[in-house]
Amino acid sequence: MSPNLKIVSGLKVSSVFILIVGVLLVCCVHEPFIDPTSLNGGEANTPGCVSDGTVCFESSVLPIFISSCARSKCHDAITHKDGYTLTNYNNIVRKGITPGNASTSKLYKVLFASGEDRMPPDAPLSQAQKDSIAAWINQGAKNTVNCNCSCNPEQFTFLATIKPLLESNCVGCHKPGSLGGNINLANYTAIKAQVTNGKLVGSITHATGFSPMPQGSKLSECQITQVKAWIEAGALNN
Repeated sequence: MSPNLKIVSGLKVSSVFILIVGVLLVCCVHEPFIDPTSLNGGEANTPGCVSDGTVCFESSVLPIFISSCARSKCHDAITHKDGYTLTNYNNIVRKGITPGNASTSKLYKVLFASGEDRMPPDAPLSQAQKDSIAAWINQGAKNTVNCNCSCNPEQFTFLATIKPLLESNCVGCHKPGSLGGNINLANYTAIKAQVTNGKLVGSITHATGFSPMPQGSKLSECQITQVKAWIEAGALNN
């Protein structure tokens, strides 16, 4: 091989190498790997009992991911489909989240995708759930915890309290297209049926003989009190 051909070959190899490095850098830019503690002032979490409109990750966002995404054959710890495990704060924010900008966050954009790219694949999240995730990301995607100090056990109407509570914590696994345990909690009539047969209270209180729900966690005592009070008042569609 002549010296000139060696130089040309070397340039081609260098160009390919530069192209590969460039592609890898672009991928890193679009899907950064985030240190979760950097979002919480160097701490593991951020106290969430505030009154400034901050969305609580622990009680308003995490339950959505667990019930709608961290399911068997999807993004649980065993399956971790596409490399995503969405069972806790650290795993959720490490990639796919752009703190402060929901519109560029992959885990938010897929909520509006179509076809096989849409998540969850069986049924879309409600607009209220999407809004909660967007607000949480735009506020910095902090690990806000211990937020239920603002829970009022005397407030328990269906539309303002019970329905949103069940949507965040339960509906992801119990809706048409994803009827875990053949139980539907997606609308008032279906919820009332689970009230009548006693399964709703049995499950959320983790009573013996019932499947404990939500999976991997438990509603706060205040939230359980709200559900019980609503039932005792007649479980009205109010």
